Amino acid sequence: MTSGEAATPADMRMSTRENPHKKSMPLLVLGSVGVVYGDIGTSPLYAMKESLLHVGGIPSATEIIGIVSLLVWSLIIVVTVKYVMLVLRADNQGEGGALSLMALAQKALQRPNKVIMALGIIGAALFYGDAILTPAVSVLSAIEGLKVTTPGIDPYIVPIAIVIIVGLYAVQSFGTAKMAVFFGPIMAVWFLTLALIGVYHIGDAPQILHALNPANGLWFMTSHGIIGFTVLGSVFLAVTGAEALYADMGHFGKRPIQLAWLAFVGPALLLNYLGQGAFALSNPEALPNLFFLSAPEWARFPLVILATLATIIAGQAVITGAFSLTQQAIQLGLFPRLQIEHTSESEQGQIYLPTVNWLMLVGVVMLILFFQSSSSLAAAYGIAVTGTMIITSLMAVVVFAYGWGWGLGLAIAVVTPFILIDTAFLSANLLKLADGGYLPLIIGGCIVCLMSIWVRGVRLLNTKAAQQNLSLDTFIKAMETSSVTHVSGTAMYLTSTPETVPSALLHNLKHNRVLHEKNVVITIRTADTPYVSQEERLDYQVLSPSFARIELRYGFLDEPNLVQALIHLRERGVKFDVMSTTFFVGRRRIKSAARSEMPRWQSQIFIKMARHSYDAIDYYRIPANRVVELGTYVTL
Repeated sequence: MTSGEAATPADMRMSTRENPHKKSMPLLVLGSVGVVYGDIGTSPLYAMKESLLHVGGIPSATEIIGIVSLLVWSLIIVVTVKYVMLVLRADNQGEGGALSLMALAQKALQRPNKVIMALGIIGAALFYGDAILTPAVSVLSAIEGLKVTTPGIDPYIVPIAIVIIVGLYAVQSFGTAKMAVFFGPIMAVWFLTLALIGVYHIGDAPQILHALNPANGLWFMTSHGIIGFTVLGSVFLAVTGAEALYADMGHFGKRPIQLAWLAFVGPALLLNYLGQGAFALSNPEALPNLFFLSAPEWARFPLVILATLATIIAGQAVITGAFSLTQQAIQLGLFPRLQIEHTSESEQGQIYLPTVNWLMLVGVVMLILFFQSSSSLAAAYGIAVTGTMIITSLMAVVVFAYGWGWGLGLAIAVVTPFILIDTAFLSANLLKLADGGYLPLIIGGCIVCLMSIWVRGVRLLNTKAAQQNLSLDTFIKAMETSSVTHVSGTAMYLTSTPETVPSALLHNLKHNRVLHEKNVVITIRTADTPYVSQEERLDYQVLSPSFARIELRYGFLDEPNLVQALIHLRERGVKFDVMSTTFFVGRRRIKSAARSEMPRWQSQIFIKMARHSYDAIDYYRIPANRVVELGTYVTL
């Protein structure tokens, strides 16, 4: 599934996610404006307001200029320099994100590393915390704009927001292909509107341009004690969504995302923050609804509608990201198999995970009901993102030092300033811990716990199977002199431990007392790259006249398809007929052992996760009418 493969019919359905250059640059730039920048693009709704309100009372002119300076230079340093110019270069076959970077760092070290894996797991887990906060805070902040145009609507803000959120998640099963067509143009209009509002107000107080001097931001931070630190936590709201630049790289490619930011999105945001700052200088009484009041009165209601559309798109971006991240986690063995539905015949990346979708909806609705306003939610927003940014920086050191050949000293020297800035933001956000900042940490902690339990449980089961089962080589030698009855056809056995005899084979031999003429042991593994080409996917090894072993390798964004892989095997000259082949799949029923290496509560959670794991037959696209399932009890 890489650009170097032969053009098979299946490959013709390759999405732009795998091969971004297939679309023209203007379309890719417009698409990145709509999807990649949805989250960071809605930050002007609340970032400036929350930052100014934290000062207490009406801030002075120098305080407003200092805060705007912090906002402007946060965008320049964190987004432009760190992500657009540096981190985007760390692509894993064109893919980005916490798990892609984890795989890239593991590859750079040329060996599995528990610390790197832990960082990847934590980074992915924190994303889920951010993914349920983004739709809640964004949609609420947009709907709150109705207060400006429709007095007395306060009691209806939360119900309206919930209706929009429920509608957003309800349509996910239809796929985002049709909606995505409008994302780019709508967000382009949104960013153009932000820029026009900014330009419209800069003339109100031209002294706001002093905010372009970083000294004013540093002055505010150093002269206001704990307040300066508290404000920094709200200033960070302006760069939430920066991780999306990296995580969504595979959808559009590095160059379009960079061009979109440098030529359009970045300037629009800078102009808007400068304009909001100038408006605050000339109309300090407007602070509680600064963004919507900055628009001319005739434009405020249309702006609320446009802002609502923009926040829905921002919510869609994190929902899609959660689906993609979960798919990667499943392939990398961090989660049990979940049902994955494909919502497009032409776009491989268009997927829908019902379990993830409905769990996210419940989480978002509960947040809205609990916090009631965007200002309250803003207190919970930021910790998860800052944590992910620090993890990205740490793993980037490994990639730069060993993957790019910079050497550890140069890599540390380049990344350390960003780690210090990220740490400052995290420390400032930790001050909001008691006001709701604990929520994303609890969510992230639960995800880390579930991933760790799953990884450990699978490892223990595989170790136990390897210890208890017979060696495959020994079994094959024994079968050569055995009088067991052989039947025609081919039997294929799926196993995660190819060195031992699959339990399904042993049960088939025990209960049916027959062995097929041809027996193939199949193991499916996940590589540390997003995609694996057909040439590198399949390793076929003949062990004896009656036995063979197949190892299939998929990237963490590839979609396993066992029959399609076997068709490629037949094209290599290996005889294979699906109609005379029986696939034996073992279905393990796991019970807690009296003595286990896992604490009982962990083993119970693992057992529940295993029971809800999606059926292997459907997940690996095995023809259901050619499958025999054999159950067995396993103690953990």
